[in-house]
Amino acid sequence: MVLVHGWKSHPGIWNRLTPRLIEEDIPFWSFDYTSLNGASMEEIAGALRDYIATQREEQGYAGSVDVVCHSIGSCIARYLLEVLDGSARHEQVRQLIAIGPPNNGSSLAELFCDPVIGPGITARLCGTFVPRNFDPATDVILQACRPGSTTMAALRAAGIRPDIRYQFLCAKNLTRTPAFFPCFEGKTCELQPDGSWCMTYAGDGIVPHADSLLPGAVIEILPADPAALEKDARQYCHIQLPRAPEVVEWVMGYLRRGPVDTG
Repeated sequence: MVLVHGWKSHPGIWNRLTPRLIEEDIPFWSFDYTSLNGASMEEIAGALRDYIATQREEQGYAGSVDVVCHSIGSCIARYLLEVLDGSARHEQVRQLIAIGPPNNGSSLAELFCDPVIGPGITARLCGTFVPRNFDPATDVILQACRPGSTTMAALRAAGIRPDIRYQFLCAKNLTRTPAFFPCFEGKTCELQPDGSWCMTYAGDGIVPHADSLLPGAVIEILPADPAALEKDARQYCHIQLPRAPEVVEWVMGYLRRGPVDTG
């Protein structure tokens, strides 16, 4: 199994999942691209390809793998599997499990770059989701994840692979609790087709459901029980989502499955 963290994140985001993998004797490789500052999506996807090849060689493993991603990590993995590998299908992947993925491009990335709205959005998220003195204009990955970018166009043109099962885990503020993501009073920014934007509870504070949906993919909306938000709403926000116990259980359930029929 391969773990791919998100943008401006690190492998530590898997610290609730990896103990379970060890406990159940599920081998995993954790891809760390934190040192690739300024690299393009294609370059990071290429680095992921090289990393998997190296691990396969070192471990003597030639079978299928599952890929578990968080956030933009899913775009990186998909760029490797769908664009770089594409119809060649050298990468043997059983399923792609993505947590809070901006598959259609990130509404928030676009809003960061809005000359009117952007500065206010950036100010709200500085120190929480982005570093202080963050400049969206110079961030290569953020620019690549804008819905109208050439990177997202390449993903749309390639389409999902029929030999891979796509599983998405997304959160929703079912109880409309402000503590879910205090920066936006529990809501998520969603870019509309006409270029306007709205605030929705159908998201995890950073990624709205509209950004995640892909035809042919299976999506689960969490929590299954809204009462979980009363106990600890913040565990379901985008930043903490991979650590949420319910998310970990879903991932483990996917990983325990035998071969799947992808049609």
